[in-house]
Amino acid sequence: MLTCKLSINRCVETNHCFIPLSSVLTMEKSTRPHILVLPFPAEGHIKPMFNLAKLLSHRGHRITFVNTHHNHNRLLQFTDLPSFHTQFPHFHFASITDGVPVDLPPNEFELLISPSSRSQVAKEFRDLLWGFVEKPRRWDPPCCIIADGIMSTVSMNVAQELGVPVITFRTYSATATWVSIHLSKIIQEGLMDLQHPEDLDKVLTSIPGLENSLRECDLPPILKLKPGSLFIDFYIKETLTMTQASGLILNTFDQLEAPIITKLTTIFPKVYTIGPLHTLTKTQITNNNSSTLHLRKEDRRCITWLDHQKAKSVLYVSFGTLVKLSHEQLLEFWHGLVNSLKPFLWVIRHDLIIGKGDLGNNVPMELELGTKERGLMVDWAPQEKVLAHPSVGGFLTHSGWNSTLECITEGVPMLCWPLIAEQTINSRCVSEQWGIGLNMNGTSDRLIVEKMVKNLMENRIRFENSANEMSKKARESVQETGSSFHNMENLIKDIRSIKVMR
Repeated sequence: MLTCKLSINRCVETNHCFIPLSSVLTMEKSTRPHILVLPFPAEGHIKPMFNLAKLLSHRGHRITFVNTHHNHNRLLQFTDLPSFHTQFPHFHFASITDGVPVDLPPNEFELLISPSSRSQVAKEFRDLLWGFVEKPRRWDPPCCIIADGIMSTVSMNVAQELGVPVITFRTYSATATWVSIHLSKIIQEGLMDLQHPEDLDKVLTSIPGLENSLRECDLPPILKLKPGSLFIDFYIKETLTMTQASGLILNTFDQLEAPIITKLTTIFPKVYTIGPLHTLTKTQITNNNSSTLHLRKEDRRCITWLDHQKAKSVLYVSFGTLVKLSHEQLLEFWHGLVNSLKPFLWVIRHDLIIGKGDLGNNVPMELELGTKERGLMVDWAPQEKVLAHPSVGGFLTHSGWNSTLECITEGVPMLCWPLIAEQTINSRCVSEQWGIGLNMNGTSDRLIVEKMVKNLMENRIRFENSANEMSKKARESVQETGSSFHNMENLIKDIRSIKVMR
């Protein structure tokens, strides 16, 4: 049994934290276990952790979900919180700083991971946690913290100080998580010769369990930076700190990544594979659509547009929430899509293009006409609904893990254009290990885009058998006899076994 020891010996002001007044009025001591959930302040990290928090709330836990002020304000703008709290009365939101000065753009990754920003975040999180400890008459102290894997340095020190167990949630795949654990060794031992790009297609043999699976060019792009850079130091420090956690939660399922999941059990005392989380949530929570977290306004006219397209004829295109394109890259993709003569639905975020402004009047006439004839562009789309739509036959994706897993669940073949973080690893697994898509290997040349779009959409049968089989396994994993359902039960059981000593 895990033990949570909490001392109450100092006073800290916690005015920086936001908890709705309606929530404060319901704060009574309870036998419900209280869990503090701390995501990294990026949408791709917040979404799966929010789904997990909803599931835990649905199963009788009290949740404090800690967003940054910026993301909490977005949540207030786009999410129906009154309806949400009606369905989840024991789920509350708090907010702390993201450490970025108010006059600078929020959610810029380099700003979020700077030492000064992290220091501010760590201080406010410490104050928040101490506030719960010192005022148990209003709220039970947390029995544990579920922290994003790259929020480990923010949460681990104060958690260890108070004796609160930390369960880490790495929002990557099991494979990418295993690779990240070995990054320090790869860097320190100079296992990559980045001075000779011609060698980057060389198969990597230095990561146990992935021999002959990955090429050097499939490793995270941060390895191209000089040792000692902000990004490299950040990832290494967070990953090493993460391994001190009491357990590891992963949004994946056993049949997808079993060998690597087994490897991770040699690092962490417990590994809980509970994905696909968005599907597990739908199977366990009725009326899930009304409790969905929104940080952007969705353009739902795209569903009506899809309703008028032929079955499996449309290529869905989205590069997620963080990837940015240059004007030239966007135009190359646009030419390739139009010239492929395939219907396409393209998510063009308002901040997709690097720099300020949009394409303005610099759009060639043939692109405007081709898009009007067989395409649709929206600022944001309800992606899960789009991928589940019968008209969608392929997905041109940045290979973020949420998008990859949502696509796997629906059995939609992928055309992968990875750019940042662990996306290159996901893309390699999609194309070579699982056989459910193609890897564009970083090119955005219009001729290559056109060729590969045609290849994916005209030869779907090549991928559909594997994609449908993987989709079946994903859906089976969240049923009562499935591995993810079983692992979620184990997670709940282990959290309830934690004894809080006040």
